[in-house]
Amino acid sequence: MIKREILPDLVNELDKPEVLILIGARQVGKTHLLNELYKLAESKKKTVKYFNLELPLDSRIFNQDLVYLYEELTSDTDYLFIDEFQYFENASKFFKAIFDDKKINTKVIASGSSSLEIHKHLKESLAGRKKEKIIYPLSFLEYKQLDTNFEDFLLYGGMPGLSKLNQRKEKIELIGNLLQTFILKDIKSLILEENVPAFNDLIYLLANYQGQIVSVNNLSNELRLDNRSTEKFLYILEQTFVLHSLASFSANLSNEIKKSKKYFLYDLGIRNLLLNNFKNIKKREDKGQIYETYVHNFFKQNKPINSELRFWRTRNGEEVDFIYIKDQDIYAIEVKSKLKDMTIPDGLKKFIRAYNKTIKAFIINENLSGSTEYENISIEFIQIEELESNKNIRKILKS
Repeated sequence: MIKREILPDLVNELDKPEVLILIGARQVGKTHLLNELYKLAESKKKTVKYFNLELPLDSRIFNQDLVYLYEELTSDTDYLFIDEFQYFENASKFFKAIFDDKKINTKVIASGSSSLEIHKHLKESLAGRKKEKIIYPLSFLEYKQLDTNFEDFLLYGGMPGLSKLNQRKEKIELIGNLLQTFILKDIKSLILEENVPAFNDLIYLLANYQGQIVSVNNLSNELRLDNRSTEKFLYILEQTFVLHSLASFSANLSNEIKKSKKYFLYDLGIRNLLLNNFKNIKKREDKGQIYETYVHNFFKQNKPINSELRFWRTRNGEEVDFIYIKDQDIYAIEVKSKLKDMTIPDGLKKFIRAYNKTIKAFIINENLSGSTEYENISIEFIQIEELESNKNIRKILKS
């Protein structure tokens, strides 16, 4: 049993009146978390009802008359759990009515896999009535509870279903099934069938270009699509939580890149499957991309709401992999593979000189730990395997 780091936060929401909605990609553990909350509610001797709308029997219940359904589900019910609620067309009206009804005391906890589908079914305004929590794949610290190693985590990713498997072949097959399910279930309803091949090609290109600056125009040319279609596909990938975009940081220099983006797939196992490459990480030519993706996803998944993550690059090619801004304080983060010594990269020096109010810089790498200074700015070297447990990283990620 893996203890999810987000569970205590979700438990704290159980006694609050707002509708709690868990969102995230398929198979990241939303149902498991719902079940954990369900068991906790039952242990409090509360009246609990649970439905999974991907199951035909449960789905049929929700196709009944809305007034009858409302009375049936809220009568003497303390907690109402609805898994995959995006299949419930009247979800927003239903949730709003439960929240606004002062004669009942029913807490709704729901989950869904597609932000697009969720927003489509939340047509009524639920402002102030709901709280959304994004569920991500396992972090390395969570994955480590299984007594597994960092290389395996980078190779197969953090999908919780992998925790039950030991064989390489089984793990790769599971990742393949997850990707296939995503294409068949989430994408089929969002794009025309004739566009599916182009959509698949786009995912493959993004896996290849992971961490690189990519323009919509270049992607469109490679896919032989118009820019509008490519932008729509990218939007769908983000809204189904499969892809994260990273914008550039600029403020001081005229030659800073301002409008370009980088793209990162949400899970390294999915990326390795798309590239058909499960070779040992340390022997791979794309090791740097893998490390950068891992660092990006860790910060993306853990940064508080009062922060943002960017990258920095000039037209001369000087760059810093990530710029983390929290309460307007700036932290520079560079990702390297194996280092010989604590030499500070030229791009990082350039950034610190341009932004002398930078609070601190981190160089995340394979083999070196320690600290030095540049222009009175502390530079900390962190071994990548220790990133998630580093106290200084944890400190800046707190709200």
